[in-house]
Amino acid sequence: MIRVAAAGDLHVGPEVAGAYRARLSALAGQADVFLVAGDLTRHGTAGEGRIAAGELRDLGVPVIAVLGNHDYHSGAEEEITGVLRDAGVTVLEGGGTVLDCTGTRLGIAGGKGFGGGFEGRCASDFGEPEMKAFVRHTRDFAERLGACLQDLDADVTVALTHYSPSADTLEGEPLEIYPFLGSYLLGEAIDAAGADLAVHGHAHKGTEKGLTSGGVRVRNVALPVIQHAYALYRLDVPEATFRRSVRERVSAW
Repeated sequence: MIRVAAAGDLHVGPEVAGAYRARLSALAGQADVFLVAGDLTRHGTAGEGRIAAGELRDLGVPVIAVLGNHDYHSGAEEEITGVLRDAGVTVLEGGGTVLDCTGTRLGIAGGKGFGGGFEGRCASDFGEPEMKAFVRHTRDFAERLGACLQDLDADVTVALTHYSPSADTLEGEPLEIYPFLGSYLLGEAIDAAGADLAVHGHAHKGTEKGLTSGGVRVRNVALPVIQHAYALYRLDVPEATFRRSVRERVSAW
């Protein structure tokens, strides 16, 4: 069994420095890894990035993070990524990493992701250059995410994004803004790769639990949704490994 702690939408600023870290004191005894699903900062400044790095430094477990839309707001995303990595946080943007969790290989692939909407109510790669660019940005990321998930040499795989791969976990948000909260293209990539879990944030008024169209478990871990410092999920390794071996045999056929 692998214990995954996850949270998103920390939105730290100078006046709350140290407050979130104080809520993580029990983390090392409860989890094997901590996933952070974007929006670590409020306005995406380098200063806020340094505060976020201080909150996540030396927690006693590996910390894997992606950035969110807030972290891009001030054009300092590279600086924020740099200070997080200096603090020992692994930051993903279309890439992946594999951890050894007491002999079981946990693979995590992720990045910010982007919007576009969901089946039947989504933007299309048609018309004005601006609309094509909007959809192609999501499509390009989804292709990288799917390829990275498939390439992970791991027993269990998790997709970590800021934007949602499923409309299920957006329930509670206005329907009008679904296209700006996620995309079915992310879900298709996760399904094609046969991931065991998908984790995201961004939807503050959404719902914690959902599924992709292909049945992969999706969890919205935005702090306003989970109402705790982090959510804990347990991945059953034998079950995950069995499902993966079945998928590999089916693919071979």
